[in-house]
Amino acid sequence: MFRRLPQQGGDPRQTAEIVNRILDGKINSVGLVTLATGGANTTTLYDERISEDSLILFAPYSAAAAADGVPYGAFQDDTDQFATTTANAYAMSFNTTDFSNGVEVVSSTQLTARSSGIYNLQFSAQFTNSDSQIQDVDIWFRKNGTNIPNSNSKFSVNERHGSIDGNLIAALNFFVDLDADDYVEIMWAVTNISVSLQHLPTQSTPTRPATPSIIATMQMVSESSTSDIYTTNQISGQATVNHFANFTADKTYKYVVLG
Repeated sequence: MFRRLPQQGGDPRQTAEIVNRILDGKINSVGLVTLATGGANTTTLYDERISEDSLILFAPYSAAAAADGVPYGAFQDDTDQFATTTANAYAMSFNTTDFSNGVEVVSSTQLTARSSGIYNLQFSAQFTNSDSQIQDVDIWFRKNGTNIPNSNSKFSVNERHGSIDGNLIAALNFFVDLDADDYVEIMWAVTNISVSLQHLPTQSTPTRPATPSIIATMQMVSESSTSDIYTTNQISGQATVNHFANFTADKTYKYVVLG
């Protein structure tokens, strides 16, 4: 806390010190709060400067908190994935996490965002066709189990030629608006079950790395996830800080109390 003037007023030196601090932007309205852990969605903030009408703004202070400002994830799968019927849709699955910060895979297919915002979802899928005819595959997106309108794309996979199956990389990106804990799935359906998602092992002459059956990345492109931290239930000297479910220690934010 900065020095306060006494109720009856201070001497000229005290007054000048306080006024000069205000002119320098030091208005004694900031503090620090560390979010509760264990999956908590709220943290109680105690500060005698808080009133019912105060505006409280937050900014990341610790490294753990700053990391949430740029949610992202990168995932892949090293198995073959098959359609057993042309009548069903299938969700592409992932068994490997390359990078994850605020975006994770849940139940092997659900690309889940911890913070709300607009995300850019990109993928590349390795399709193989063992049939003697060109076959099609449709790919679209589901949000929380519901198809996203106007999100479908159709790809044609070349037919088998000689002893070599036809191959196609299907790739695109898509912007999707998500709330905290929403998830997206990449769906696919085929005109013939000869079309599958194929993982290819490392190869030689020349040496080549393995080919995942599916690679996907998802990154927030809207403003910082700190917009997911806000206060409710403000009373004199106290407020409830609402935030994403937190499991990480030392998520400390600097705050400013205005009014």
